[in-house]
Amino acid sequence: MLIADVAVPVPLAKPFSYEVPSDLALRVAPGARVLCDFGRRQIMGVVLSVSERQPAEGVSLKPLRAVVESQPVVSSELLEFLKALASYYFAPIGAVLRLALPAVERTSVERLEGQGELLSAAALSGTKRVSAAREIVASATSALEPPGTLRGQAREVLVWLRANGATPVSKLEERFSNARAATKRLESLGLVELEKKEKALAPIFDETVARDTPPALTPQQREAVDRIVASLRGESDKKSHLLFGVTGSGKTEVYLHAIEVCLSLGRGAIVMVPEIALTPQLVSRFRARFGDDVAVIHSQLTDRARHEMHKRLLEGRVRAAIGARSALFAPVTSLGLVIVDEEHDGSFKQEEGVRYHARDMALLRAHRAGATVVLGSATPSLESFELANKGKIQLIRLPDRARSEATLPDVTVVDLKRVGAGPSGHKLLSLPLHRAIVSTLEKGEQAIVFLNRRGHSPTVVCGSCGHVATCHACSVALTFHRRRRAARSELDGVVRCHYCGYEDETPSECPECHSREILLEGLGTEKLEETIAEAFPQARVERLDRDVADGDKGKRILRRMRDKEIDILVGTQMVTKGHDFPDVTLVGVVNADSALNLPDFRAAERAFQLLVQVAGRAGRHERKGRVFIQTYSPGHHAIELAKNHDVEGFLERELRDRRETSYPPFARLALVRLDAIDLNLAERSAAMLAEHAKGMQVVRAGHVEVLGPAPAPLARLRGRYRYRLLLRAADRPPLRSLIAALEPLLDRLDKRVRAAIDVDPVSML
Repeated sequence: MLIADVAVPVPLAKPFSYEVPSDLALRVAPGARVLCDFGRRQIMGVVLSVSERQPAEGVSLKPLRAVVESQPVVSSELLEFLKALASYYFAPIGAVLRLALPAVERTSVERLEGQGELLSAAALSGTKRVSAAREIVASATSALEPPGTLRGQAREVLVWLRANGATPVSKLEERFSNARAATKRLESLGLVELEKKEKALAPIFDETVARDTPPALTPQQREAVDRIVASLRGESDKKSHLLFGVTGSGKTEVYLHAIEVCLSLGRGAIVMVPEIALTPQLVSRFRARFGDDVAVIHSQLTDRARHEMHKRLLEGRVRAAIGARSALFAPVTSLGLVIVDEEHDGSFKQEEGVRYHARDMALLRAHRAGATVVLGSATPSLESFELANKGKIQLIRLPDRARSEATLPDVTVVDLKRVGAGPSGHKLLSLPLHRAIVSTLEKGEQAIVFLNRRGHSPTVVCGSCGHVATCHACSVALTFHRRRRAARSELDGVVRCHYCGYEDETPSECPECHSREILLEGLGTEKLEETIAEAFPQARVERLDRDVADGDKGKRILRRMRDKEIDILVGTQMVTKGHDFPDVTLVGVVNADSALNLPDFRAAERAFQLLVQVAGRAGRHERKGRVFIQTYSPGHHAIELAKNHDVEGFLERELRDRRETSYPPFARLALVRLDAIDLNLAERSAAMLAEHAKGMQVVRAGHVEVLGPAPAPLARLRGRYRYRLLLRAADRPPLRSLIAALEPLLDRLDKRVRAAIDVDPVSML
């Protein structure tokens, strides 16, 4: 019997087996989409494998209903990689496949070949109906119309078709009000043929970009390109590289040259960046070099645009893809090069659903495809740097800025315990930083002021009893956001939870003691923007954070910054994302301590990376840059080493600490996360799971350590109480063995408890 193993979009780890009817045997292949019965419904699935075998004794397999497309929607290379990813993260293969397929591939409504029936909503597993990429096209025949038979729009449509050729009926409807009826009439007379065809793909980009001339490479860039190209040409056995270059060292130009060689060899490329929607400058550089031979993938794409890019890549008509972490799954043909820019960035880890790390999986996909991989950063992650130390990836250094006139900025650490407030009166806008902004504006230069906390005031507190306004569903304080229009009062605004999105009017009195003494404490980017605008009334001040970056507004702010229509840009870590503003000579870090004081073993690493990255926005061209870091902890090693631009010194210090405390990269971690609406149920379930885990042989033998159970640092989120177990091992095999043994227990937990396994966790919250 010919049997197909099919992944279906349900949260179950295993694929399902179906009998392949003889009339479908030649069209069922790995990667193809099929229609299959699942319980009482019909759903789409993707074929994982096909083999001749007999089912287990007593098992009767359901037959496949139909093959949706004879052409696979997932290539064999990508399909095998997705299976490996699912295995590594203990994730359902159906859920992993959904990451790789755009919405149209998952849910398109179309006629099944040989069936003549239109798939119903029920056949699509209740998903939203998305228009398929097919349309009815009208074309005039060579027949002559009988005299006197055509009048009105039917004649007009026929004349149009004879003059302009085959035209989609949808386009005719834009010109003729009764086009559909007219074409039907013409078809009945044999004067027009109506045919269902693939829609002509729309242009990927709305605007053209002039092609550029590649600049001359510096000697350091040339050496880096040569080493990567040697790998691409098969002249070196080093396929994985860590491009460690200071901010402004020209890593992007190295990427562009490497991609150019890769494409000339007839192979495809993938480039991943942390925030594709906020890096239009980067996208423009790639388009200027490669034109329309590049697909841009990000979350703001429509389903239609995502489908078109997927189709072009799958067919090899576009050979390069650039995007955020989802670009990992781009169906690039003959994959030859994978680049992960800013590889240290935490956004490459997905925190919901399939919790994969795009950087780690880029290494895996490249290895399986025989491709070259380049991880680039000015502040490499400890994991990548240790791989280089062990010789598992090749370290390539770019120690100097690409422009000979550009040097790293001078950094001043401002001790907030000793330095008073500037003229604004706010301590976090200190006198040294205030004076630096004044001199920057006097020279006609620009400044970036960084604070990694959005909103106006992080805390709304009662001045009488001390009650803090907290979210009704999460164990966090509500943040005050002032209305952008003229405020009626100091409290005219809303309080918002940045985790679940809950929002309410700001309380006018305390719910505990009914005092009307409501205070706004702390500083967020909104208040910082207000404070700076008041302190420097002649300056053009703008803010860039999640609250203003929706849609195209963030891009417009970045464009205005590049065009010098903004003097001071206030922002969160969005302003650290690789932007190149020639006239920015000053960067102020308002409060470096906020990132240092988190309950996370990576806190110092993240704080250091943020400081170096934001400092790197200053003085990238001929003008010298200055950076002011304000802190209450000037002696912290992350602050001291960031001041001296000593990235390797920090990495070596942090690696020593991690080795002593048995944390990554010297240990393997997995978090078992549990949550429930009922606190006692969450606590009991976590305790039961921990008891079973600690009794297992691999734990009793000392190969895996089980820490917990304990409430998560963010103990309640979206109305659910959260507990966790941390599993730690020196090597991966015993850790995987324990996770595999725990999986059946997770399935048997009370149905009111949600459980998830997070392999290689990044967020410990």
